[in-house]
Amino acid sequence: MKIEDFQDILFEKEENGIVTVTLNRPERKNALSALTLLELWYALEHAEKDKKIKVLILTGQGDAFCSGGYFSQDALKGIPKKHLNEVNWKDLTSKKLCLKFWDFTKPIIAAVNGLGVGAGFNIPVLCADFTYASEKAWFGLYMIKRAVIGDMGSTLLLPLLIGFRKAKELFYLGNKLTAQEAEELGLINKVVAHDELIAYSKQQALRLMPPKSPTLALKLMKKSIHTYYRALIETHCDLENEYWLKCIRNKDFTESLNALKEKREPNFK
Repeated sequence: MKIEDFQDILFEKEENGIVTVTLNRPERKNALSALTLLELWYALEHAEKDKKIKVLILTGQGDAFCSGGYFSQDALKGIPKKHLNEVNWKDLTSKKLCLKFWDFTKPIIAAVNGLGVGAGFNIPVLCADFTYASEKAWFGLYMIKRAVIGDMGSTLLLPLLIGFRKAKELFYLGNKLTAQEAEELGLINKVVAHDELIAYSKQQALRLMPPKSPTLALKLMKKSIHTYYRALIETHCDLENEYWLKCIRNKDFTESLNALKEKREPNFK
């Protein structure tokens, strides 16, 4: 897929080596459809191959970073026919994209400009190298409210980041976290004034490229940190996919979707 064919994201290169990838579906709070996931994969592919790109910044358009997965009957809408065979409907936990993030050799900075829920939590917290959040941002793992489990390797990685007790609290209860609380837990690097978020992220990006940072050493540093965990994530995503399939076949999942549609609290059995 070519950059000019992107519909759900913006891919903006600068002469200084920074590329900013923006989730560009503000009307649905940048929820990720099958098309969005595919475009993100190709954005990483293009950025990896482009030697002029040194750092990738990921952010969202409007007042949201990302509201998670986009559940819709028109899930195939917009996907070019020649790319339909690249969508694996059994990959319910976005293993393909998760591993693409973990294989990406250049620094990724997530600039979280608003709400980050589900994948909007996992990508900046678990897939980015640095995460800066607007003072207006907030986070949530609401999978339990949708009657499914964590995805993108989160059920493996989150306990490693913040410990089992706190991770279980976030997973089991689906509590909302302010940006300040996320920083205190060590989930993000820093809370930044909303109007300064992108400028600050770009300032930090410049510190991660020549002449201030050696390209090869940084690349190998990232690879050495990622290699062991990447192997674990690949296996663990298979387990998450297996459990996701069980969840979506359960009546509680249907109830969660009905409740979402009817704008009420679900009544699980």
